[in-house]
Amino acid sequence: MKATAPIRVVLCEDERVYREGLQSLLAEEAEFETCGVFGDAESLLLAAAEPAAARWSAAVLDVNLPGQTGIDAARELKRARPGLAVLMLTVHEDPATILAAICNGADGYLLKRAAAAEILDALRGVVGGGATLTPGVARSLLGIVRDKLGPATARAEFDLSERELEVLRGLARGRSYKQVALDLDLSIDTVRTYVRRVYGKLQVHSVAEAIQRAIRAGIV
Repeated sequence: MKATAPIRVVLCEDERVYREGLQSLLAEEAEFETCGVFGDAESLLLAAAEPAAARWSAAVLDVNLPGQTGIDAARELKRARPGLAVLMLTVHEDPATILAAICNGADGYLLKRAAAAEILDALRGVVGGGATLTPGVARSLLGIVRDKLGPATARAEFDLSERELEVLRGLARGRSYKQVALDLDLSIDTVRTYVRRVYGKLQVHSVAEAIQRAIRAGIV
């Protein structure tokens, strides 16, 4: 039986105690492998340019870092390594910071008060192509979108059906395919079908891209 490849994670966190805590957390889980630990964005981005970075599965970034911010680093990481999942792990929960992180490539956004199990689940989620947002973060995003954008016009532009929109909104709240299926009384295969249709209409290739596009357009 072929062994499952580990989830290879790099950490970028300037607070030593918290950084070491994350390292210990990942070391306790056989499915994770820590490939690099950095205290600033510049060091991380230099390492990302090396051939060995092609093995990375996910990067965990703080927002506040010495020099470049974690949001800047997320944008540059996505340019250099488009397939790399990026999870923001920070104390910042203001809507503007959350929106900036998502729009600059973050696949998930978690607050540092999250439990260890939530952090591990978030990593599994973003590596698996999902978008991980805690309920509070999701509410903040939805609030800023509703306040500043015009959802009806944008929805008409993309020609999303009501059911496609419901599925997309569920994913934007951080729900998994299984949870969305339960919420809407659908099968998981039906949810996947709706997601594929959403991808086609929004011209994207992942849940994270779909949510980012939808947030910019104001349809979630």
